[in-house]
Amino acid sequence: MARIKLDLPADFPFAAELRVRITDINYGGHMGNDSLLGLLHEARVRFLAHFGLKELDIFGLGLIMADSVIVYKSEAFPGEVLKIAVGVVDFNKYGCDFVYRVTEQASGREVARAKTGVVFFDYRKRAVQAVPPAFLDLFPHDAAVA
Repeated sequence: MARIKLDLPADFPFAAELRVRITDINYGGHMGNDSLLGLLHEARVRFLAHFGLKELDIFGLGLIMADSVIVYKSEAFPGEVLKIAVGVVDFNKYGCDFVYRVTEQASGREVARAKTGVVFFDYRKRAVQAVPPAFLDLFPHDAAVA
């Protein structure tokens, strides 16, 4: 199977700093993949809060996860502080991708690249909805949202 390649934007509008906890460590002695996905979630929540938004209230709609990709570049260990840069790219009619660059704070060593694809969701109607125009306006994107 071919390896996944994940290209990231040059600039990110936000970054969160999160410490690797001892509970994030797996039997291999480094941060586990499940823990990294949790840290990405925390960074995404902080990113949205930076814009005054919540995952369940983005201009009246919530988010629902469609997919995720993580490409590991190096290990992370207990006590290290990770800088998780967050951005939004690849808008479509119903959603977009949150992208992440994870680096170790002190050295700048790249730990991982990731993306989580989301769609906008009305939890009362239990239905996918179009991206709110006000959310689109927050981020640079291609004008064509099919």
